[in-house]
Formats: sequence, C-alpha cells, structure tokens
Amino acid sequence: MSDTSADEGRVSESEIAVHWGEEGYVRPPASFVAQANLTDPSIRERMRLENFPDYFAECAELLTWDRRWDELLDTSHAPFFRWYVGGRLNASANCVDRHLATRRNQAALHFVPEPEDEPMQHVTFQELYVRVNELAAYLRDEVGVQAGDRVTIHMPMVPDLPIAMLACARLGAIHSVVFAGFSGKACADRMVDSESRVLITMDAYYRSGQLLDHKEKADVAVAEAQAGGQAVGRVLVFQRYPGRYESHAPLEEGRDVLMGPALKAYRGRRVEPVPMPAEAPLFLMYTSGSTGKPKGAQHGIGGYLAYAAWTTKTIQDLHPEDVYWCMADIGWITGHSYIVYGPLALGAATTLYEGTPTYPDAGRPWRIAEALGVNIFHTSPTAIRSLRKAGGGHPEHYGIHFKHMTTVGEPIEPDVWKWYHEVVGKGEAVIVDTWWQTETGGFLCSTVPALDPMKPGSTGPAVPGIHPVIFDEDGQEIPRGSGRAGNICIANPWPGMFQTIWKDPARFVATYFAKYNRDPDSHDWRDWPYMAGDGAMQAADGYYRILGRIDDVINVAGHRLGTKELESAALTVPDVAEAAVVAARDPIKGVVPEIFVALHPGREGGPDLERRVSEAIAKEISPIARPRRVWVVPDLPKTRSGKIMRRILTAIANNSPDVGDVTTLSNPEVVDAIRSQHAAP
Repeated sequence: MSDTSADEGRVSESEIAVHWGEEGYVRPPASFVAQANLTDPSIRERMRLENFPDYFAECAELLTWDRRWDELLDTSHAPFFRWYVGGRLNASANCVDRHLATRRNQAALHFVPEPEDEPMQHVTFQELYVRVNELAAYLRDEVGVQAGDRVTIHMPMVPDLPIAMLACARLGAIHSVVFAGFSGKACADRMVDSESRVLITMDAYYRSGQLLDHKEKADVAVAEAQAGGQAVGRVLVFQRYPGRYESHAPLEEGRDVLMGPALKAYRGRRVEPVPMPAEAPLFLMYTSGSTGKPKGAQHGIGGYLAYAAWTTKTIQDLHPEDVYWCMADIGWITGHSYIVYGPLALGAATTLYEGTPTYPDAGRPWRIAEALGVNIFHTSPTAIRSLRKAGGGHPEHYGIHFKHMTTVGEPIEPDVWKWYHEVVGKGEAVIVDTWWQTETGGFLCSTVPALDPMKPGSTGPAVPGIHPVIFDEDGQEIPRGSGRAGNICIANPWPGMFQTIWKDPARFVATYFAKYNRDPDSHDWRDWPYMAGDGAMQAADGYYRILGRIDDVINVAGHRLGTKELESAALTVPDVAEAAVVAARDPIKGVVPEIFVALHPGREGGPDLERRVSEAIAKEISPIARPRRVWVVPDLPKTRSGKIMRRILTAIANNSPDVGDVTTLSNPEVVDAIRSQHAAP
C-alpha cells in the first residue's frame, strides 16, 4: 500500500482519489454583510473543540423553556447522546404562541397553489395559533392522541400539513410525515414500523396541472398496514377545496373523517401546550433506502429545535421581516428543519408551494418570488439543473432580487453554481452550499455567509461548533488541509443529531458509529465519531468538498473515484444538462464507470457528443476515469423530489432484470426507454 505522506502523487487504495481543481473565491456583497445576523469573526474561536459542549448553550438560548436544563450534554449512554437534560419545553409553543405578543398579525405561512388562477393564501400567526389549537383539541378529545403516540401524516404541500405537525407537537405526540409522492404501500411500511394508529391525509392536490387523487393512497396504506399487523383506527381527511370532496375513494364510516365539517365543533377550542422533556422525541423521519427496511430517524425536541433555529438564523440569515422560500418538500428533513421548525421558531414567515417548480413553465419560480417579494431562496442542485435544462425561465426578466440563496441535498457542480449565482442571483446574492443529512437535523458544513467567501463546488468550512475529521478505510486520519480524500466523520456530537433509529438501536450504532469507534464500552464522546457515509476532502484553506456517497465510490484499478467529480466533468460539455455516473461490472477491470447524460433542449446526441463527454472526463479527472460507455438518454429517472435514482441506472448498467420499485418516480416511463436503449446492440 502506498505511502501518500511521502508521495503526494500516489493515493493509497484506502483513500478516494481527488482530481477536482479548486475554484476562486467569490466575496459576499457589502450590503449583505451590513445586515447579517452573524458577523462576529470570533465565532469559530469560541466554538473550538476545546470549549465543547458548553458553546451549544447558545443554540438553546434562542428558545423559550418551561424549565431550564440541568445538564447540557449527557454521554452516559454514548453514542445515545442526550441534550439539555432536565429541561422542558414545547415545540408548538416555541413556533406559534410565543410570537403572538409581537407578531400576531404577521404572516406565518404563505401558501401558493399550483393553479396560477387561484389566489395565494397568507396565514397569520394568530390564524396559525387558532388552527393548531383546534386540530390539537380534536386529536386529543376525539381520537385520544396523547404524549408519546405516533401520528402518521401523508399530505402534500398545503398549510394543513405544518398545522398537523404543530398540533401533534402541542400534545407531545410524535409525528411521522410521509412524502406525498410516496405510495400507499410506502406509507403503510412506515405506519407498521412506528405503530401508528392514526393517519392524517388529504383528498387531492395538484401536481403538473393534474388534480391527483390522494385519498386512494390512504385506503391502500390502511389495508397494507393491517396486513402488516398494525390497525389504523382513524383516517382524518382534509379537503383541497372546502365543502368539496375531490377523491373517487369512498369514505369508510367509523374510520374516515372529513376534517372541514368535523372541526366546526371545535371552533374556539384551546389546548395548553404540554411541557415535554427536552430529550423526548419530536418526530420520526424515515430515510427511504433503495433496499431493505426504511430507517426511522428519531429526533428529540430540545436539541433538534435549538439547532434548527440556530442554523436558520446564522447560516440562512433569516430575519422575521424577510420573505423566505425553501422549495423543498416538508416530507423530507429539509422541509422539517428549514420550512417548518427553523423559520417558525424564529417568528419568520415561510412559503409553501403546492406543485411542480417548472409547471406550467420554468418561469414559475420567478413569478412566485416576484409576487411575494422573496429575498431568501432555498433549493437543491437537482432543481437548479432542472431549471437550467428547461431554459432557466429567464429569471433576468423578472423583478427578483435575492439577498441569500441556499443549495442543499447533494454537491453542486461549479458550472451549475456559477449559473445559479450569475443568472438566478444576478450576482447580488450570497450562496451557502450546505452539507448535511436526514440524520443530522441541520447543516454540518457551510460558509457563514457574512464571514466566509464562497467557492464554487465547495461546501465551505464546518458550521461553527461542528468538527469534522476525515479517515481512510483503515481508520487513519487524513491530514487536515491535505487535499486528500476519505470518509468524512464528525468528531463531536451536536444538538441536532438524531437520537436513535426507531426500535433498532443496534442498527443505529452499527451504521453510524461502529466503524471508527475506539472503545465500545466508552462513555467519552471522543471515542464515538459520527460516520456520515460520504466521501470528502479538505483543501488547504479549510474548505470541504463532498465527493458523494461512499457507496457510490467506484474502485477502478485501485483508484477510488468519487462519482461527483466525474459528473461535474461531464457538465463542462455545454450540451449536457444532467449527468449520473454508476459502477458497472467488468470481467477484466472488475468495476468501471458508465455515465448517463441528459441534454439541454434542442441539443442532439450521437458519437461526437459521447466522445466529447468521455474526453472531458479524461481531461478533467484522469484517463483511468474514462467511462466504458456514455449513454445519451431522454431524461434521468428522478423521484418526485428531484433526486436522481442512481440505483435504477446501476441495475440497467449491470443488465439486472429487476430495477426495483419505480412507483415513486416522477417519470417512470423513462426507465423502460433507458433499458431498451441499453439492451440494443
């Protein structure tokens, strides 16, 4: 095995090869710095590891506590860390009640229906308070929901979704939100695992111009849950249009309740928020693995809410007077932390858009932003690439002026970052390229927007208080700032991290802590680094670059190549809008990369384009990274949230007869098209 400390030109087989060049800095505008929430350059000095965990009291001070904590961090059952032990609070009260004195008539939610001829709705904090209380009273008195019960919420992006979450939190019940695009069977799997007996759903909602029947999924979910041993006693159905039932699925007497009529009897009812232990669970968020049982990430009330609020204030730079729009779905962790809990805990308004960002055209996001006066815009690289592929919708034609833009969900390629900054942000906005996960509850790496310069393709330094370390496969720490890559871990716990996997603590330890644990019996947090499962490198300036999931690293002739580098290289070809690299089995080399690319409208594929993509990868990365084959496809298979499903492409590249479940895709028809293309001689 080679010694990389002696020879920087060689990489050991336990490390990930890095060929990505560093981009130049882009400085934040002075106008942004002048109004920013966090401008204290001593923040990282205050939050250095030697001061851990005391500095995380700063996060909790943003909240209102019924009882202050006795112990900041309890490590006696490491790695099951407990934050703010002895403290009591209520998440619903922190997001609603405490703002009434000063912001009663300020908007809390902006709801944008997909049909453009329907008016937007603006829910004030007072109205939010009323609706949360009435639903909480119904859940408590009619359904018998109490602290610790699990309630499944399978709803689209409408105001009733965060209202349902906050009503559960008011009672101390644990909510489990299932992304609306998931099937009834996927919903049932989560209900069975969480032992939920209540389902909150909706009759219908709009997507890509169609009013989709959603209640029919509830019937499937209840039947499948019953088959799995979990009885569901109540299905609470909200209506897209008051007074109209838009589903073809019949209502089952004694089980299904239309909530519009039902809540009339609860008008004016109030429920005192239950003071909950800080370490009690707030919600379950199921990660949807491609195979195997979904993992229910359990997040606690105090630690999660404190970290979501703190990162929203410091990294998102959200002020109560800002107009903020995160284009994610509440069914994912981004929506929990940065649509619902983070903004509302700070008393700021948050925007919910019902439909598809590119419907009826790619200009829709800019029309929404213009109409609302949005100045903080938050979306994913996938959405950015999709908008760019669709022609961008000409954001320069609209009166939009963002002060701040976020990218989240996966690494963003430098070429795409520059388009986002120059075309969407008009060169006026700061960008935070955030790295984090469902399990982490909030951002782990990002620039602090007023303090750190931006660098395309790089997530930036660690968030203050977070201390990453990069290990190779053999457990050796890779020197900091060396530009060499390995498996990124976090050396210290933090309040937003999840508490366990619901009903599977052994899997929690094995998946996230066992690989680099120094002593399984230790109560010392230093012995339990959190393994994120991502490959990363740290440049000499301290900035991190995320190279993709370790599972997606391709080992070619002893070189562990991060797929994100290869995809970024392909995007330097002007015709290419999106790219996905997968590992294909090879009888000679073992594993080789294959790449699937989708083109900008009006561009054509062919041997010349395939050659240019292959040459770009060889030039930008290395000849050893040259793909076995470049496939020009009509589109890449994506989930409804826009995530590229590489497991499907991997199955196709390896001629597997089973590509897995495609029911959650937004474009399932493309799978057969790609498979036919791949099978052709």
